[in-house]
Amino acid sequence: MRFQKVYIEITNICGLACSFCPTKTLPSKIMPLSFFEEIVPQISHFTKEIALHVMGDPLTLSNLQAYLDIALKHHLLVNITTSGFHLKNHANLFHPSLKQINISLNSFNKNTPKMSFEEYMQTIFNLYEKRKNEEIFINLRLWNLDENNTEESYNKEVFEALEAYFNIKIIPDGKTFRLAKKVLLHFDNYFEWPSLQSEHFSHSFCHGLSSQIAILCDGRVVPCCLDADGIMSLGDLHVNTLEEILHSKKAQDIINGFKEKKAVEELCQKCSFKERFHE
Repeated sequence: MRFQKVYIEITNICGLACSFCPTKTLPSKIMPLSFFEEIVPQISHFTKEIALHVMGDPLTLSNLQAYLDIALKHHLLVNITTSGFHLKNHANLFHPSLKQINISLNSFNKNTPKMSFEEYMQTIFNLYEKRKNEEIFINLRLWNLDENNTEESYNKEVFEALEAYFNIKIIPDGKTFRLAKKVLLHFDNYFEWPSLQSEHFSHSFCHGLSSQIAILCDGRVVPCCLDADGIMSLGDLHVNTLEEILHSKKAQDIINGFKEKKAVEELCQKCSFKERFHE
């Protein structure tokens, strides 16, 4: 069993309150470095790539480099997803383990930031300037599209800033636009985080437990990165090995269900995100 990516939530703290994220129900927590060091060797048997994100922002951690050092020791490539508000700590963003930095541009106008829009964008441009000769991908995300174009004004402001800096005309065609070498602007719709209270119901295939799993900062393993509350917990790495958890009956039932385009778990049935895999 191999995964394209394993999500590891080293913290569920982001310091923001974006309207497009669900209200956090679990207590704020940081995965102890010692526990991360304990589980990474297990994870390396199942993937070559990890993403240090489920709910929190890894750039809020002052000792992020120690986590990256452990990943590098076990030959794991690292993805980081951030709001962009903590980019001034550039030292960690050129670590040899890093493959990609995802920046959620739609975080800015969903908060009351202490910096101006110009200052926010400048931190991103500074990052680009400092990594020009690096092999790291920078993925700028605008996942705020909807039928009513409610973010049209903000997106126009983003486009104008990017066009001026990169000296390029942005003409959206599909979901990805190349701004420069290894710098992409990615568009997508808002998505609804799965909830047991959702009225959505469907059966279909999902990449959970086939191309990805997630590990929450408390050590619980879940089928995908959208189960931030651990509703479908498959087991706890404080108690069992990852091998044991992935071969549990619950995990195997989910895997076999998706092979038949059937969502076994109630949260999966109420998740609309899986419909994106059939667009």
